[in-house]
Amino acid sequence: MPKPRRRLLFWMLGGLLVLAAGGLMVGCSLSAPRYQGPQSAHFNGKQFVNQGEVRAQDGLGPLLRWMLHRDKGPFPEQPNLPYGPKPPARVGRGQLRVTFVNHGTFLLQFDSLNVLTDPIWSERCSPFQWIGPRRLRPPGLHFDDLPPIDAVLISHNHYDHLDLPTLQRLFARDRPRVFAGLGVRALLEKEGIGGGVDMDWWQQQALRPGVQVQCVPAQHFSGRGLRDRDATLWAGYVLHTSAGRVYYAGDTGYGPFFGEIGRRAGPLELAILPIGAYRPQWFMQPIHVSPAEAVQALRDLGARRGVATHFGTFQMADDGRDEPVRDLRAALRRQQLPDSAFLVLPEGVGWQLPR
Repeated sequence: MPKPRRRLLFWMLGGLLVLAAGGLMVGCSLSAPRYQGPQSAHFNGKQFVNQGEVRAQDGLGPLLRWMLHRDKGPFPEQPNLPYGPKPPARVGRGQLRVTFVNHGTFLLQFDSLNVLTDPIWSERCSPFQWIGPRRLRPPGLHFDDLPPIDAVLISHNHYDHLDLPTLQRLFARDRPRVFAGLGVRALLEKEGIGGGVDMDWWQQQALRPGVQVQCVPAQHFSGRGLRDRDATLWAGYVLHTSAGRVYYAGDTGYGPFFGEIGRRAGPLELAILPIGAYRPQWFMQPIHVSPAEAVQALRDLGARRGVATHFGTFQMADDGRDEPVRDLRAALRRQQLPDSAFLVLPEGVGWQLPR
């Protein structure tokens, strides 16, 4: 084995040992509590499963193969980008205002409600703030400029989507309800975050009279440590608002459930779909849609318009900073769709759904 690859292998194994040691030092708190409940079509009594039994690449072998053959695109840091303008405190009935903050974080404002998706303001998405994927651009909004947050949607418990420091700040300030897949509430309560609501696929909860949040399937996996793989549920959400229905996919691979969501939870005015962290496809495809698959998902959903997410802040895979948007535009051209069919919003700038 060449010396650079040997050094990389030793570094990776050392990192795994650090992770394991860190878990022991904090009482194995890196692993999330396991869900306990009745079996279902996607819960076998111990672990959750995807539709069609699709699984993420498992075990150390595929991970080492990827890490030893990295082909990372350029992802230059942008540390001095300015924050966007302070959003309004509320918007009224029939209005929908969307602000892309970063990664999977959106501020959705409608019906005098403010909702955040997968909020992360931390510098790293990791159990430690000295190692792990580092923020390469600031959030689009300053945390202190956020309006009062009424609800948070958590797609799954990975560190880049369930960021405990951010949720703790939100809970201390606003006491929002936190909607998440089955089993996640126990982790929130353990970390002093109240307001957790566990949801199963296709369940609905009222945000207020006439406004609903519906949990829908996704294709992914869960886990925060060495002993909790697939122990809690991953999901997407559909918000039923007076301005139309808004779908947030969270983190997901491509599957037939997109068409099912469109049939059961539609019609959809807006579909917020991931476009990043898709290379190398042999490793990422079960859990992350490519830009081309995101365009196909938009069609499967029957949504009027798409909005891109999950790109541009953390380099979670081998695609570079600009690749996801470039490949999205190419996929739209192949499908003979205009760029306006799938929006790429600048971080921090609010966009209003046309009436």
